[in-house]
Amino acid sequence: MGLTTINLQAQENEHTIIGEVTFVTSKNAYVRFENTNVIAVGDTLQTPIKEKCLLVTNKSSSSVVCLKLNNCIVNKKDKISYVYEIKDKSVVLESEEIQEDIGISYNDSIQAIQSKKTTYVERIKSRLSAASYSNFNQLQDDNHRLMTRFYLEADHINNSKFSVESYLNYRQNIYPKDTTSNMNKSHLNVYNMAVRYDVDTTLSVTFGRKINYKISSLGAIDGIQAEKFLGNNYVGVIAGFRPDIYDYGFNPNLMQYGGYVGKLTKSKNFNSQTTLGFAEQRNQSDIDRRFAYFQHSSSIFKNLHLFSTLEVDLYNKVNDSVKENARITNFYVSSRYRFNKNINLSLSYDSRKRIIYYKTYETDIERLLDEDIARQGFRARLNVRPIKHMYTGFSYSKRLQSDSQNKSDNIYGYVSMSKLPIDGRLSLTFNMNNSNYLQSNIASLRYSREFIDGRLGTDMYYRYVNYKYNTDIPDFAQHYVGGYFSYYIDRSFTVSLSGEVSIYDNVTNYRVNTQIIKRFFRSKKQKQ
Repeated sequence: MGLTTINLQAQENEHTIIGEVTFVTSKNAYVRFENTNVIAVGDTLQTPIKEKCLLVTNKSSSSVVCLKLNNCIVNKKDKISYVYEIKDKSVVLESEEIQEDIGISYNDSIQAIQSKKTTYVERIKSRLSAASYSNFNQLQDDNHRLMTRFYLEADHINNSKFSVESYLNYRQNIYPKDTTSNMNKSHLNVYNMAVRYDVDTTLSVTFGRKINYKISSLGAIDGIQAEKFLGNNYVGVIAGFRPDIYDYGFNPNLMQYGGYVGKLTKSKNFNSQTTLGFAEQRNQSDIDRRFAYFQHSSSIFKNLHLFSTLEVDLYNKVNDSVKENARITNFYVSSRYRFNKNINLSLSYDSRKRIIYYKTYETDIERLLDEDIARQGFRARLNVRPIKHMYTGFSYSKRLQSDSQNKSDNIYGYVSMSKLPIDGRLSLTFNMNNSNYLQSNIASLRYSREFIDGRLGTDMYYRYVNYKYNTDIPDFAQHYVGGYFSYYIDRSFTVSLSGEVSIYDNVTNYRVNTQIIKRFFRSKKQKQ
């Protein structure tokens, strides 16, 4: 369950909500919030070490799918934060229609279709940020990193049929003087850079690098994508290349192509979106992977929400022998039932196998197929609001693996209270995890409050971490004390500072992060 922190005291304020990582893959992280009303596709989320390296590529009403940027390190149960701007006190803070699904929002898709029925209207928004991350370590060299990000979403420029979107990230590492000179000190990553042309109100064509949210498992696509709506049905095709697996640059050897069909349904008591896709990925002229993709999300009577995905690999080549047998590599299903506005229950199950690229890994194919390790997981979560301004929840998750490795049991609970006598919000969380080799216990206390008519946001916390190893490694305990301050200069300009002290075995380390964010927005009136 994601723990959301929202303080609302004045108009046009910067605020922070906190979510929780529910699942992590090699490329993506899935983050749960109480609701995602304020989060938009293209936003970036912040990890517990205050690094904004999770790019939102897809969302539902209670979850987001994020692309991990710059070798982002994030683990299941990590607390993820998102800073957003409230422009009106009438913003709804407590969603009564929270969905379990992770993926395409059929409500958003239908609204997009309806919006295309009007004349094209320009709407441009962008964000430019600069940040520094510094770690001061008593036992190791200090390290520093500078990060600049630029995001642009320009819909229907000059009220035309052309739209542009982009997300760029530049990182500069500052190494000690004695560090080897062949280490790469700077990185420029292009995660999204595309131009869309709306041929008419039902047909659009996109050129460039872009993640297609209806077939998001493909990741970014360098090439051309086209999508056609036929009423509430749609069909799409893609042709292009995969980004390079090492530096995420353009690689003309990694061709990919495919297509998908889908259907939207919207009625008083039933809403759904279903997509079926097919793709083939190549390495030079050889087939690397061929697979089918299925995704479904639905809402029944606004109380029961379902989501499921399935990936089936259709290609197998070992020692020049090609077999067309099917291999299920990913299956995920989840449900959420809302008993009333104060109680809801969620259940989920997933089973994943390692994706095998038959050309890229051809020297290890036999070993990988022989192991063919399957990881399975189950999770149950109960959220309760016993009284006004108080939230509490409990979850239990279990992870299994076919080779009996990496199994774990995780218990998580939280209590959060707002409208305290001293103002602000107080949150207490606890997490216990047992695995093959480690038992961890983590407890944290966090207090958030705003000052100066909401312009200054503060966040102070204490966290205790205890690790007990099932080997000869000694037990490990660590204390964290930290604070976060953000000052809202105006609706488009924010500066922030965060610091943390960690203490273990008489060793004290420090972390200091700074950030400046500038936002731009422009909207033209509709042509007459």
